[in-house]
Amino acid sequence: MRKPMVAGNWKMHNTLEEARTLIGGIRAGHTSGGKVEVLVCPPFTLLLPLGKDVQGTDIKLGAQNVYCENKGAFTGEIAPPMLKDAGCTHVIIGHSERRHVFGESGDLLHRKVRAAMAAGLDVIYCLGETLDEREGHQTEAVVERQLGEAIADDLDPARVVLAYEPVWAIGTGRTATPDQAQAVQAFLRAKLSGVWGRETSDNLRILYGGSVKPDNAATLMACPDVDGALVGGACLIAESFLAIVGAAANSV
Repeated sequence: MRKPMVAGNWKMHNTLEEARTLIGGIRAGHTSGGKVEVLVCPPFTLLLPLGKDVQGTDIKLGAQNVYCENKGAFTGEIAPPMLKDAGCTHVIIGHSERRHVFGESGDLLHRKVRAAMAAGLDVIYCLGETLDEREGHQTEAVVERQLGEAIADDLDPARVVLAYEPVWAIGTGRTATPDQAQAVQAFLRAKLSGVWGRETSDNLRILYGGSVKPDNAATLMACPDVDGALVGGACLIAESFLAIVGAAANSV
């Protein structure tokens, strides 16, 4: 049985005061009893203070991005050991905004994944197609290419989580139907079987992301290959985020 994960990607939101109010609400209402792995991913400036705020809880801390070098003259970047030092256990790599807004290449993502894991971070690796690619019946080809850019048998699969996030559903209010999400995530699991074998791929978690909300979380997580959610806007309200965590707990 795969333990669901619900990860909140705060993106570029919240001052320290706002963040502490939000994390306080999440802490106060978090009652999944260990059935769900809960992760919050705030901006870099909030990692160190929030890392202290979640100490002694089962809420984990993740970062939204990382660079592929441990130190050096890379102005504006954050190294994997710095994230570990701030209390992070996970890092998101390959989010569509990093690919499409900031132009991150497959080669860079490949290096980021390996640098993060070498520093002891678990990786949430994102992939997904644009609307034009879906309408052009290219979804499987796109996610297979993105998977192959960074995921290979030299990685420890126990420290990899995939997140399927159709670009056309991120922040748009549009959500993949359960059938659409299930089809792509089953396809990805089959491809992972070719990397690590069937038993390992059956144990690896694949999250869905893209306008996940309390009112659609349960139907998405009822799909056999949806193992939780990477949540955007809904994670910025404690009650909404906790409702999604609750849906994940009920799916177990």
